[in-house]
Amino acid sequence: MRFPVSQPYAVGRLPVGEGHVLHWEQHGNPRGKAALALHGGPGSGAGNWMTTLFNPAAYCLVLHDQRGAGASTPHASESSADLTTNTTWHLVDDIERLRDHLGIDSWLVYGGSWGSTLALAYAQAHPNRVDQLVLGPVTLTRHIDVEWLTRGVGLLLPEQWHAFRHHLPESDRDGDLAAAYARLLTTPDPGVADAAARSWCSWEDALLAHETRGARNPRYDDPRFRLGFARLVTHYFSHAAWLEHDQLLTNAARLAGIPGVLVHGGLDLAGPLDAAWQLHHAWPGSELAVVDSAGHSTSRIGDRITEATTRFAALHP
Repeated sequence: MRFPVSQPYAVGRLPVGEGHVLHWEQHGNPRGKAALALHGGPGSGAGNWMTTLFNPAAYCLVLHDQRGAGASTPHASESSADLTTNTTWHLVDDIERLRDHLGIDSWLVYGGSWGSTLALAYAQAHPNRVDQLVLGPVTLTRHIDVEWLTRGVGLLLPEQWHAFRHHLPESDRDGDLAAAYARLLTTPDPGVADAAARSWCSWEDALLAHETRGARNPRYDDPRFRLGFARLVTHYFSHAAWLEHDQLLTNAARLAGIPGVLVHGGLDLAGPLDAAWQLHHAWPGSELAVVDSAGHSTSRIGDRITEATTRFAALHP
C-alpha cells in the first residue's frame, strides 16, 4: 500500500519571527496536487517515512519541522530556547507563512497524533486553504486527553506508570504530571533535565510496547532529541495546546464542506478511540475508519492513510 521513501527536490529555511527559522522540504511532483504533512510530538520533527503515505507522481508534498524541532532553529533542547513563543497558534501562523512563501493556494493537510490536533486547529482557522483533511491517529490534546495519557492509562501499565510518576518529587505526584515534568525539564541543572527526559521517553515507549513488542525507540538515544522532544511535549500538554475546552469539537462545523478521513486504531493506548468518534460525529461529512487491531503507530494505520491520500489524488487533474 505504501510508496518508496523519497528525497526532496527542494529544501529551504523560512524565518517566521521571534527568532525562529523553519526547515522545509518539497517532495514528489512539482506540478502535482499540493499537500502538507504535519509531524507528531510535538517535537518529533518531520521524518522521511511520511513521504511513503503520498504517491510521488501525484503529489507535491511539503514537510517542515515545527518550531523547536528537527532542523528548525533554535532547537528546544537549547537552554536559550524561548518556549513562550512556541504555541499552537504560533504554529498555525507558521503554516500560513509557509504556504504563502511556497506560492500554494490551498492543499490537502495530513496530520498524525499531535499533527492531527495542529491540522484541525489550522483548518478551523483557515478553512478556505484546506482542500481535504486526512488525520490518523486522531488526538485533540484536551486536558482530559493529557490526563489519560499521563495518569488514566496507568491502570493498564501499573509498573511503568509507577516509575513514571515516582520520578517526580513527592509533592508533584498527585497534580498535573505533564506540568511537573515540564518544570524538571527546564531546570538549569542539565543532569536533572536529562534524567527527566529519559523518564518521560521511557513512558512514551511503554505506551507503545504492546505494538513494538517492547522494543525501545532508538531516537531517544540521542540526548539532544530526547530533551527537545520531552520539553516540547510537556510544554504543549501542560497547556492543553492553548485550546479552550473541546474547542476543536465545538468548532468542527467550520470544516463542513471539507472532505475528511479519520483513521484510528482500536487498540490505541496513547489516545483512545473516543476522541476520533466524537470528532467524526461533530464534523459533517467526515469518514471514520477504525482499524480494530491497530494501536497508535502500527503500519496498518499508515496503509489506511495512504488509501485516503491516493483516493484524493484521483480528484486532482
